[in-house]
Amino acid sequence: MAEHPHAQLVRKGYEAFSRGDMDTLRSLTASDATHHVPGNHPLSGDFKGVDTILDYYRRMFEETNGSMQVELRNVFVDGRGHAISVHHFTAERGGKRLEEDGGIVFRIVGDKATDLDECVEDIDKSNEFWS
Repeated sequence: MAEHPHAQLVRKGYEAFSRGDMDTLRSLTASDATHHVPGNHPLSGDFKGVDTILDYYRRMFEETNGSMQVELRNVFVDGRGHAISVHHFTAERGGKRLEEDGGIVFRIVGDKATDLDECVEDIDKSNEFWS
């Protein structure tokens, strides 16, 4: 049985993110999308608009000197425009290492992600790593 189109979109996005393929990410994201990043650190907050979102991703790669890796573990869909990803994240930055599970709740309209709500396993550990 074929995978749901929303799950395919999320998988394609994770593959593009892992390659640093911002053109593909742009094609999968609505121009007015928002990525909500939890925490209280310089890379947390609401990133509005596809250019701002892609700049956030660029900053993550820069801050970790390319060490950041995200392994997609699973995708769940409801068939009504929502998908949830579960992933494992690792990165090194400034002598610190972060390794944790997390996920993103996606709102999808048509064939584009319009809203991304990121969740992390340990918000305090994430804050400490990115601060």
